[in-house]
Amino acid sequence: MPVTTIDNRQVHVNEEGFLTDPAEWDEAMGKALASQIGIDLGDEHWKAIRFLREDFAARGETPTLRRVTVAGGIPTKQLFQLFPQKPAKKMAYVAGLPKPHGCV
Repeated sequence: MPVTTIDNRQVHVNEEGFLTDPAEWDEAMGKALASQIGIDLGDEHWKAIRFLREDFAARGETPTLRRVTVAGGIPTKQLFQLFPQKPAKKMAYVAGLPKPHGCV
């Protein structure tokens, strides 16, 4: 696995830049990852990111956009406002998780 430096720390990533070890993530890393894709994190962003992390820990896979909407209680429209264009992919990236299945 490739290694890169983010926020002055070396982390393992895949060919698309997603962290391959969720244990290398913390909130400071999340802020750095968000900054790299032009997102300034607010409370609503953190609600989505924390849901992703908790759901991943419980189920072993990155939640889809539909799951975040249904189980996480965050409307799809709001997710598109928080993480424009590709919310599932961007949320997973910032949360330090693998890209969700079915995400291009």
